[in-house]
Amino acid sequence: MIRTGAYGERLGAFLRLDDVPPTLMTRSLRNAEIAVTETRNDNPVPGLSGSFAAEDAYLVSLKLRDYPECELWEQGRHLTKADVHAGTTYLYDLKADPRYVIDKPFHSLHFYVPRSALDGLADQSGARRIDALDCGPVGHDDAIIRHIGASLRDGLRRPGEANQLFVDHMMLALTAHVAETYGGFRHKAETTRGALAPWQLARACDKLEADLGGKLPLQAIAAELDLSVSHFSRAFRTATGLPPHRWLLHHRVRTAKRLMREHGLSLSEVAISAGFANQSHFTRVFSAIVGVSPGAWRRDAQGAANREG
Repeated sequence: MIRTGAYGERLGAFLRLDDVPPTLMTRSLRNAEIAVTETRNDNPVPGLSGSFAAEDAYLVSLKLRDYPECELWEQGRHLTKADVHAGTTYLYDLKADPRYVIDKPFHSLHFYVPRSALDGLADQSGARRIDALDCGPVGHDDAIIRHIGASLRDGLRRPGEANQLFVDHMMLALTAHVAETYGGFRHKAETTRGALAPWQLARACDKLEADLGGKLPLQAIAAELDLSVSHFSRAFRTATGLPPHRWLLHHRVRTAKRLMREHGLSLSEVAISAGFANQSHFTRVFSAIVGVSPGAWRRDAQGAANREG
C-alpha cells in the first residue's frame, strides 16, 4: 500500500532531515488530514530532495528564510531556478512530483491540504467544488498565510500546549483562504447566520467545559449539534463573542481564579487542574487575558478577602 500525506515524518524524509519535524494536524473537514509541518536545516548535505508518491493534494509552503537560486523540478524535468525570499508563499501540486535541489540552509512551514479537504469545504458550504489550485512557480506575498503561520508556530514549538480547538480553527481558516485565493472558491450565501439556539449553546459549553485541556476537536462538538464545523464556529462566536478556542481559554482562566481562592493549592497544581499544560503555560495565558500574573492576582484576591473578613 502506497503511503500518502506529505507532512511530519514523510516530509522530513523528503527533505532529508535527521529528526522528525514538528507537526500539527486537524481532521475538521470530512475527516481529511490537514497538517502543518515546520522544516529547518542549517547545514544540509547538498543533493536532490526525495520524491512523494503522486496524490491529489497540495503543499502550501511559507518560506521563513531566504533561499537564493532555488531549483525546482516537476515530473522529472527542471522547471525553474529563482531566488526565494522569506515571507513568500508557494503552492505545489503533489500530482506533479515536485522536487528541490537542497544545497543551502532552509526554514519553512508546509501546509498539507488534500483534495478531500477542499471538497469537504465546498460540500459544507453547498458551493461548487473547485477544479484545481493555481500552482505557478511564482511566489505570493500572502499576509494571511504569514499571519496563520506565525499563530501556529508557538504550537509547533510547544506541542504540549497546543489547543486542538485553536489548531482546528486556524487550519480551517487556512484551507478556506487557499481555496478562495488560489482556487476561485466562493462560499454559497447561507440563509441562516444567527447564533446557536440556547440548547445548542448549553450543550457546546458543556462539551468544552468537560475537556479543559482542549483536546476535543471542533468536528466532534459540531457533529453533536448536527452542524458543519464552519457553521458551528461562526454561530458560537455570534452567541458568545468569542470563537470556541478563545472561549475555552477564558473559561480556563475563570476556573483558575476559582481554584486560587481555595487555600492549599500551588500554582502548578492550579495550572494542571485548570487545563493548562504546565505553570509556564498558565502564567502566559492568564497574564495575557487578565493583565497580571496568577501570583499577583492571588495575592490581591487574598488581601481583599482578609480585609472583608
